[in-house]
Amino acid sequence: MKKTGVNEMRVGILVTHIRAEEKLLVQAFQARGIEPDILLDRNIHLDLTGGAGQIAPSGIAWSDYAVILERCVSTSRGLYLLAILNVWGISTINSYATAVVCADKLHTTLALARTGVPQPGARVAFEDTSALAALEVNGYPAVLKPVTGSWGRLLARLNDRDSAEAIIEHRQTLGDYQHHTYYIQEFVEKPGRDIRAFVVGDETICAIYRTSPHWITNTARGGLATNCPVTPELAALCRDAAAAVGGGVLALDVFEDPVRGLLINEINHTMEFRNSSAPTGVNIPARIVDYALEQARVYA
Repeated sequence: MKKTGVNEMRVGILVTHIRAEEKLLVQAFQARGIEPDILLDRNIHLDLTGGAGQIAPSGIAWSDYAVILERCVSTSRGLYLLAILNVWGISTINSYATAVVCADKLHTTLALARTGVPQPGARVAFEDTSALAALEVNGYPAVLKPVTGSWGRLLARLNDRDSAEAIIEHRQTLGDYQHHTYYIQEFVEKPGRDIRAFVVGDETICAIYRTSPHWITNTARGGLATNCPVTPELAALCRDAAAAVGGGVLALDVFEDPVRGLLINEINHTMEFRNSSAPTGVNIPARIVDYALEQARVYA
């Protein structure tokens, strides 16, 4: 039985639209002699009982793909597609098992707690009155987060009960059911920055500092990216955290607590990396592509 060569593999990238990161991934695949198929989630319709033999928007059967990278902007579309493809036996980066944990901050917290990975304290409540009670236990200031979401959106720093009552009333009145899950995280006094580290497989390949005068340091909110040395402590913490949520290709947000040291804040399974290769000197899309090809199913 002859195995299919790397250059003959069919590779797909699931996207909502093509961003800078997807262009870089396409170029990294092309550098290895592979032309990946761009699979727009808006063009996909699937017979849930039909199996992997049905035809993808590219004109080939889903079962012909050796690996598919999920890069959808829509979290719900990405999760549903990963669930279907994995049930059909198709290799994906990341797996549904990893993505469904990382997509929800509550599930991420539970996974880290189960394996003893250090993180900020967090509480959950489901009504306005119990959320206020949780805040009294947690103490002020605290951070109120949606359980799903990215780019630092809809985060609120609650400095006292008055601000908490105002924010919670707005969420209770205007928000959907997800905003009625009150995920309350301990506020960590950062040194004007946090760390975003990138894990591919079992290696912490690079990291950046995200520096900002604002308490939200995401680069999407104006944080400045500079190189962060990957120390043995940072590398080990991030590997442990990635393993706790199922592993794969992940970006981890890390806080530097003045007393407890490094803490995992959040984990992202479809991270952006356009601002991180230059300061770190690491070709992140190339490392992702290498990992994807290692994980690909090789056909007989």
